[in-house]
Amino acid sequence: MPRILIVEDDTDINNSTAQYLRRQGCACVQAFSGTEGRLLWQAGGVDLLLVDLMLPGLSGSELIAEIRQTSRTPVIVLSARTELSNKVELLSLGADDYLTKPYQLEELWARILVQLRHASAAPAGGLLRYRDWVLNPDGMTLDAAGRTVSLTAHEFKIVELLAGRPKRVFTKQQIYEAVWQEKYAVEDKTITVHISNIRAKLRPSGTDGYIQTVWGIGFKLAE
Repeated sequence: MPRILIVEDDTDINNSTAQYLRRQGCACVQAFSGTEGRLLWQAGGVDLLLVDLMLPGLSGSELIAEIRQTSRTPVIVLSARTELSNKVELLSLGADDYLTKPYQLEELWARILVQLRHASAAPAGGLLRYRDWVLNPDGMTLDAAGRTVSLTAHEFKIVELLAGRPKRVFTKQQIYEAVWQEKYAVEDKTITVHISNIRAKLRPSGTDGYIQTVWGIGFKLAE
C-alpha cells in the first residue's frame, strides 16, 4: 500500500484527492501548509508527495528543494500556474511531474502509478562506470573524479542513459521519452534546462565537458 503525502492548503481539493486515492488502495497523509508538510515528511515512510506551490508557511518550491537535499522520493506538483516556464523551473528544482489545476483524479492516479513504477524499477546490481564517473543505480548517486554530485532523479536518469550508451547520440525526444516515459512536447525546453543544470553541477569536478552537444541532433558523451 503506497503512502502518499498530500500538501495542499485548499481543504476541498485536499480532502477529495485523499478520498479518491484511499479508494485506490493508498494510505494518505494530509498537510494543509508547507510547514506541516515538512514535519510529516520528516516523520518518514512516505512513498510519494503531491505538493501545491502556493502554500502558507513554507512554499511548495522551498519544500521540494529541502526534500531533494536528502531524498529522491517522487514529487508531483499540483498548481494553477500554466506557463511552460513554471513547469520547467519546477522540474529543474527536482519535481518529477507537474499537473495543472483543475485536474481529473483519474489522470492524477495514472501519473502517480507512473512515478511509483519508476521509483521501484531502479536496476539492481553493480556500478556503471564512464571515465571519471561512477554511477550507483541502486542509490541513484554519482561520483565524478572523486566528488559526490547531487542530482535530481531526472538528472540522474539522464546521466545514466548517456553513460549506458556512451557512443550513441540521443535526441532530445529520445531522452525525454526514456526518462519521463511520456510523449515529447514539441519545442519543450526541459531537456536543455536539465543538461545545463547537470553540467553546472559537474563543473567543480572538471567533468562537465563529458556531455557534448551534437548541434541539430541532441547529446552524447565525449569519446
